[in-house]
Amino acid sequence: MIRSVAVIALDRVAVFELGVLTEVFGTDRTDDDFPGYRFTVCTADGDPVRTASGFGLTPHADLAPVDDADLVAVPAYTQGGEVPEAVLAALRRAADRGAYVFSVCSAAFVLGAAGLLDGRECTTHWKYADELQRRHPSARVRCNSLYVADGPVLTSAGTAAGIDACLHLVRQEHGSVTATRLARRMVVPPHRDGGQSQYVEAPIPATPDAPTLEPVLSWLVGHLDRPTTVDELAARAGMSPRTFARRFRAETGTTPHDWLTNQRVLLARRLLEETRLSVESVAGRSGFPDAAALRHHFARRVGTTPQGYRTTFRDRVPTA
Repeated sequence: MIRSVAVIALDRVAVFELGVLTEVFGTDRTDDDFPGYRFTVCTADGDPVRTASGFGLTPHADLAPVDDADLVAVPAYTQGGEVPEAVLAALRRAADRGAYVFSVCSAAFVLGAAGLLDGRECTTHWKYADELQRRHPSARVRCNSLYVADGPVLTSAGTAAGIDACLHLVRQEHGSVTATRLARRMVVPPHRDGGQSQYVEAPIPATPDAPTLEPVLSWLVGHLDRPTTVDELAARAGMSPRTFARRFRAETGTTPHDWLTNQRVLLARRLLEETRLSVESVAGRSGFPDAAALRHHFARRVGTTPQGYRTTFRDRVPTA
């Protein structure tokens, strides 16, 4: 369970990415039944650092709190010069004792310099993905992912993807209900499907000849319990199946099947947390043909069984 969070601010730290970590883990919302954390901003020597925006940042401490933190996070920074060896050593010690180690955007290069990406899947901002792979050839860079969790090491893509990764950690530690409540408080989506490709490629403009797929997606979310086909969805969108599939990937960054499966797994998680329905009933209500199909997709996307997930998170659901 995450109870203490240490953020390592390097020289020319990015203000937004630091702010994301502060908003999620450094803002006290315990009066509203959110989990609380001991939150510390650290620098290599405890001295102030510059931000990328030009003003100074005074930390709480040097690197000492890193050795006891359950989560050690490094926000993006403007690269230039060597990362202090003391920072790299502190990150290695954190990973060795099983703490979460989390980079936002370009800070993936810091984790790489510490040797924490070797043999692991990871990501960073799409602009830097090729360079990250070049510098760390043994890493498996997933350039299209918004975030990647490989064991205790978590890496996120650029800027706002740090929010997605933070909410993933909250969901992992405290359950979907808490993560969704926090997302609503922050006025952000609790979960974004697709990957960075939806931002790399220019979106198809919403014109009368090429309307957005939002009405179809909204309809799908409201009818997850019924079987659907690409042909049916294409007809609902007024497109040929081939055009629909191409348009769907351009707008969401993924395929209709993968997007729909993600939505159904998310619904199944909520039902497992909030209801006492049997796994078979949860499968039916979330659109899977049977419990076996639910277990298969749930294990692939969540990393546990539906029953195991319910056992872990049901008791954490806040009372009404």
